[in-house]
Amino acid sequence: MIDLPQAMLLGLIQGLTEFIPISSTAHLRLVPALISPYYSMPDPGAAYSAVIQLGTLMSLVVYFRKDLAGFIQATLSGIFSGRPFSDPRARMAWYLVIGTVPVSVAGLLLSDFIEGPFRSLYVIASSLIGLAIILWLADVFSKKDRAIEELNWKDALLIGVGQAFALVPGASRSGTTLTAGLMLGFDRYAAMRFSFLLSIPAIALSGVYELIKEYSQLEGAGLGGLATGTLVAALVGYGTVAGLLQFLRSHTTLAFVLYRISMGILLLALLYAGLLEP
Repeated sequence: MIDLPQAMLLGLIQGLTEFIPISSTAHLRLVPALISPYYSMPDPGAAYSAVIQLGTLMSLVVYFRKDLAGFIQATLSGIFSGRPFSDPRARMAWYLVIGTVPVSVAGLLLSDFIEGPFRSLYVIASSLIGLAIILWLADVFSKKDRAIEELNWKDALLIGVGQAFALVPGASRSGTTLTAGLMLGFDRYAAMRFSFLLSIPAIALSGVYELIKEYSQLEGAGLGGLATGTLVAALVGYGTVAGLLQFLRSHTTLAFVLYRISMGILLLALLYAGLLEP
């Protein structure tokens, strides 16, 4: 059972960390483990973590509401006119579909690992450090001279493959897609913007799937608390989206890289000392 204060704390963590490339899933797993000696708090589990992400989905939908409305309108107009790819906004909608395929397939194939071995704190620590290094290399050595208007279907597919790696806790959805975008030569703002748009269908599919599949388990954890945590995640997430996009216009990802490495090393030290159960 996850009570109301615990659910609100999980919602706060989700809202703060979903869009920053430091892994929300890792923090939803880590924070209960770190504070459990002082305040009893269970691991919310993969299903609870997926459903509470629907809160950050709401913040994305509100933030990008004009873009999404334009995508839908252009796509429908293109289909009825027999020219489905003529409008750049319609092409972007199709790119989001293409980019969502890899994570959907991987999620179904690896569901047992996502809910089990992947939640090991050793896996999370390794993912935090490993992706930090790759992100730093991509940020330092990539050209960063492409705008989001230059995106094509191959880029969307490759960034979608990057998103599939985020199924490993600690990797970070925004981190893997941002890294993939940088590797493809997009500037930070363009890579992060497409990352956010691409996460909308992925979060929706994952959250709804887990809500239906694990409804009885979620009911046991407390639906009222889950709804409250989801609302908190939505409110906090909106500010995080706006702040991060503004931040990346003039800053590198170094702060996130250093944070990830520090957290990974701290986690490994606590595991080695026997202060945490893996």
